[in-house]
Amino acid sequence: MMKKFLMGNEAIAYGAVSAGVNLVCGYPGTPSTEILETAAAINDGSYYVEWSVNEKAALEVAAGASYAGARTLITMKQVGLNVASDPLMSLAYVGVKGGMVVVVADDPGPISSQTEQDTRHFARFSKLPVFDPSSPEEAYEMVKDAFKLSEEYGTPVLLRPTTRVCHGCASMDVGDERERHQPEGFVKDSKWVIFPRLSYQNHLKIEERNPVLGEKLSTYRFNTLTGTGRRGIATGGISYAYLREALGGANPRVLKIATPHPFPEKLALEFLHSVDEVMVIEELDPVIERELIYLCGKHHLPVKVYGKISGDVQRAGENSVESVRAVLSEYLGLPKPPAPPALPELPVRPPVLCAGCPHRASFYAVKQAMRGQKAVYAGDIGCYTLGNAMPLDMVDTCLCMGADVTIAQGLNRVEPDAKHFAFIGDSTFFASGLTGVVNAVYNNSDITLVVLDNSTTAMTGQQPHPGTGRTMMGENRPKISIPDVLRALGVGHVEVLSPFDHKAAVEAVRRAADIKGVSAVVFEAPCIAVSKPAPLFVVQEETCIGCRKCIRELGCPAIVMHGKKAFIEPSLCYGCALCAQICPKTAIIREGGEG
Repeated sequence: MMKKFLMGNEAIAYGAVSAGVNLVCGYPGTPSTEILETAAAINDGSYYVEWSVNEKAALEVAAGASYAGARTLITMKQVGLNVASDPLMSLAYVGVKGGMVVVVADDPGPISSQTEQDTRHFARFSKLPVFDPSSPEEAYEMVKDAFKLSEEYGTPVLLRPTTRVCHGCASMDVGDERERHQPEGFVKDSKWVIFPRLSYQNHLKIEERNPVLGEKLSTYRFNTLTGTGRRGIATGGISYAYLREALGGANPRVLKIATPHPFPEKLALEFLHSVDEVMVIEELDPVIERELIYLCGKHHLPVKVYGKISGDVQRAGENSVESVRAVLSEYLGLPKPPAPPALPELPVRPPVLCAGCPHRASFYAVKQAMRGQKAVYAGDIGCYTLGNAMPLDMVDTCLCMGADVTIAQGLNRVEPDAKHFAFIGDSTFFASGLTGVVNAVYNNSDITLVVLDNSTTAMTGQQPHPGTGRTMMGENRPKISIPDVLRALGVGHVEVLSPFDHKAAVEAVRRAADIKGVSAVVFEAPCIAVSKPAPLFVVQEETCIGCRKCIRELGCPAIVMHGKKAFIEPSLCYGCALCAQICPKTAIIREGGEG
C-alpha cells in the first residue's frame, strides 16, 4: 500500500485503475474533469483513455468495449447524463459483460452548472444501482465495489460524487498493485440486439433483481447504523461528513445511506423501528426523505420524518457544517452555533472574460457590425457565456450545450425581420452543434453562426478536442477543420479570420449577416491559456483624453482609470491590440513602440 494525498476525483481514477479498468472515456465537465485527466496521467499503457466528443458518444464507446468483456469507466457531470441518457436507458435493459461504472458528478449550489439536478433520481428512473460516497476515501473504495457489483449483476452502475467530494482532498492508502483484467472478447449473442420482446423480458428480470439487490446492500459496509436515542438522523453523501463534525460529542441514532438505489430497505426499517422521529439531512432533492416516508406508510410506522419536504432543511443549494449545526440545534437541542464574526463588505467582482480573451474581440466585432439593427444573440455553454455581462451584453439566451444554433432558428421563425446570431465554441461545436447546423441548412433557416475557435476546451481546463489534433493517449491526429465541416454540411458562406483584426472582423460579420439562409463566421484565435503573450500595450498619458471608450465598450479587466487617464495593468495585459484599434486618439501603443 502507498500513502497518497489525493483529490476525490483523483481517488476515483486510482480506484478504477486498481480494479483493472480497460477503457476510460468521458467528456469534460466540472466537477468531474480531473477523473479522466488523472487516469490519463497515471496510465502505464495497460488501458485506453479518450475524451469523447460528448457524453453520449463516450457511453456508447464504453458499451461496445463492455460487450467485449472490458471494464469501463465513463465520466461526466450531472447535465452530461442528460446527453448520455439515451444509451444508458437501453443499456439498463440490455446489460453489460465487462464491469461498467458511470461516474456522474452532481453540483449542489450549483457552482458551475445550469441546474441542481440529482442523479439519484436518474438511478431510480433507469433502475440502476447508485453509490453515493461521503469522502474521497469512500470514493476510492466504492468505485472498486461498483465494478464488482456491475459484473456480478451484468448491469451498469452509477457512482455519484458531489462537488465537495470531487474536489476535497484526503490522505489515503492506495494499492500499489493493479489488477490486470483481460477481456474475453465479443461473443455473438442475440441478447445484444434490443427488441421489444427482449426488453419486456429483461424488464421483468430487473424488477425481480432490484429488491434482492436492495436487501444485499442493507449489509454493505458503507451503509451504516450507529448511535442511540429515539431521535434519529438520516443522511448520505457529503452531508454525512458535515453531520459528524456538527454533532461534536453527541451520539444520536444515525442512518447513513451510501446506496440510495436500490434503497437498503431492511437497514432503513431497523432504523425506523428504533426511533420516534427522523431528521433527514441531504443535499439537492429529498430522496432519502421520500424513501423513509414511503417505508413508514408501507409498514404503518408512527415515525415523524422531517427534512426538506417539511421545510426543516434548506431545499436548494449546498449544505455546510454551519447549516447542519443550525438544524441540529433546533432538532436535538444542541447549543446554537455562535454568530459568525462581522466581516467587511467585499467589493462586487462579477466574473469576466480574461484580459486578452479572443471572445471579447469576437463579441465586440459583432456588436459593432450590428449597431443600429435589430439583432438577437443566442449563446451557449462555455467561457463565452460571460459575453452576457456589461459592457458587451452579447448573450441574450443560454440554455444547454448546442442550443444556440437551434434556438436562433426558432427565434428566426417568429421574428424574421431581426438578425439572428448563434455563438458556439469549438469544443461545443463538435460536442453538440453539428445536428443544429444540419437542421438549419435543411430547413433553410436565416441565421448567422459565429464559431469562437480558441483551440481548446477552455472552461474546464484546456482539454483537447477533435479540432486540436491531440488525444489523451498522446497521439497527434489530423485536425478536423470546422470551416471544412461547415461547408460539407451545406453552409454556403463561411469566412475564417482572427477577431483581433477588428476592422476586418466587423466587415466579415456584416457580409455574413447580409446572406439569406445559413452563413458562418469562424473566429480563430487561441485562448491565452494555450498561447504566449504578445508585447504589451501602454497608454500615453499625454495623448489620452480620458474618454473611457476602452473601458466603457470592452470591459477588459486590464484597463482601469488612474485619475483622469486610462491605465493598462502590465501584469494582466496579453498584448491582444484590441484596445489600441478602438482608441479615438491612438493613445494606446505597444510598450517601447508604436500603436
